[in-house]
Amino acid sequence: MSDSFMVAARIPMTRDGFDHWLDVEIPAAADAIDDPGAMYTGWFWDGKSPEDDWDLDRDGRTPRSLFAEQIVKGHGAVVLRHRDDALEAYLFHFGFDRWSVHMALLALAAAGRNATGDAEALFWAETSGSLCPPEWDGRLACLAIGRTTARFRPRHDLTEVIEALRPAESAFFALIGRLHAEEQGDGSYPSARNPEFVDPAVLA
Repeated sequence: MSDSFMVAARIPMTRDGFDHWLDVEIPAAADAIDDPGAMYTGWFWDGKSPEDDWDLDRDGRTPRSLFAEQIVKGHGAVVLRHRDDALEAYLFHFGFDRWSVHMALLALAAAGRNATGDAEALFWAETSGSLCPPEWDGRLACLAIGRTTARFRPRHDLTEVIEALRPAESAFFALIGRLHAEEQGDGSYPSARNPEFVDPAVLA
């Protein structure tokens, strides 16, 4: 299994909806996801129970505080922006950081309340961080995000979901390239805060 664990979603949303979402407290799994225990059903980790993984210390965190902390502390790499009337998220975690992955999924589930249409968030592990083809069998979970709740879906055709995420994937690889170049410099990683990758409101 890869050391690169990814969460990504494109959720249709107005700019006002995005700004509002940033400051909504991240909910408990019981308040945001209908079937948290079905997270891995039908995917690569089918049979693995995620029940205890949803017992999280949320401590009043919002999407803004959650992702700003990851960016400032350099925990993984974050693409999080409002682009073409949608929230785009492409989030890298080094290793299976259970808390960060599940908090990210809860934050995206909560985004459905401000969405203008349905969406799906993907969770997978792949060394390069790429989306991989729709038929790839290594994905770990898919969360269908609606206006009132979210629900995990078993394996299905992800062609449209993958296609919609390609711009965020391209931004992620551009970010990784810049971070690698900056690693050879003073270690400040200014690209991690670049508006091309992270909406300035996230760090406000």
